[in-house]
Amino acid sequence: MIELLRRHVVSISFLAIFLVFVFLSRDGEGDIQQLSGYTMGTTYELQIVDMPEGIAPEQIAAEVTALLAELDTGIFSTYAADSELSRFNRHAVDVPFTASRQLLEVLQLAQSVAVLSNGAFDVTVGPLVNAWGFGPPVDSQDGIQDKVPTQSRIDELLATVGYQNLEIIPARSEIRKTKPSYVDLSGIAKGYAVDQVAAYFDALGVANYFLEIGGELKIKGTKPGGANWVPAIEAPIDGESRVYEIFSNRGETIGVAGSGDYRNFFEADGIRYSHEIDPHTGRPISHNLAAVYVIAAETALADALATAFMVLGTDAGAELAERENLAVYFIYKTADAGFADYISSEFSRFLEP
Repeated sequence: MIELLRRHVVSISFLAIFLVFVFLSRDGEGDIQQLSGYTMGTTYELQIVDMPEGIAPEQIAAEVTALLAELDTGIFSTYAADSELSRFNRHAVDVPFTASRQLLEVLQLAQSVAVLSNGAFDVTVGPLVNAWGFGPPVDSQDGIQDKVPTQSRIDELLATVGYQNLEIIPARSEIRKTKPSYVDLSGIAKGYAVDQVAAYFDALGVANYFLEIGGELKIKGTKPGGANWVPAIEAPIDGESRVYEIFSNRGETIGVAGSGDYRNFFEADGIRYSHEIDPHTGRPISHNLAAVYVIAAETALADALATAFMVLGTDAGAELAERENLAVYFIYKTADAGFADYISSEFSRFLEP
């Protein structure tokens, strides 16, 4: 019998959204106000320095609520039957599907990361994610099970995986499946949502913020008094959260995303199965890379890259990071059951002395 160690995931469609602005600090140098709630099966926390004038906090809360609800259940959720993505997943093969700007942007970025990573990031891996019990079951054979999928079931689903099976036609706002495919955007949608919330606050003229959705960040400017924002890298251990390292945004606008195999997994017959599924094998990753953190201009890109690196592993991931000059921080397991890290040259400049 499987010992389930997965985090409880709840779709926004089953939760009321609770949004309240509260003062986090008032120190004479400025205010930080916080907006928090639920979206995309997780929590979010938005910290805003010096709120814009001419717009009530209640209006901002309502507009952020509407934005996140549309991105989640309106577009990207695979749990909401009427979302745009769910409708596309049910759509016929070789029949064009008219897509929203948001879905087109996310799929275009996903395809570019798929090419860059040689398929390590592949949004069509969804059926295998579901079969291993880490997503919504799409048929009676999938979902949380009392055993791992059979190899014949894995092979059957692998035949449907391939980012090359998706065609994107931006000029006509169309997407098309050239083979039966099921798309799961959980490896990029939260990052994109952070970017969209950031764009909303940018349009209001907010110069300093720290935005977080499910651990994915968009950071701009500084805290009150001019101090840099200092996010923490979490130690890759199950249980109570512990800080492994800290870094600084250096006053820059950055997107940050992380991925790891230490929170969302299950054990069966003494074997540990991660939620990170390798699109090439159809099986959970089994190498020594425990966690990845990526800094990029856009959080959606950092989000997708973090998943790609987790699939690639330490050596192949480090090679890609240095070749493309990407800011990455890897934490990997050592032979003595400890941890060591690899820090790309681009990431190192964000580390605190």
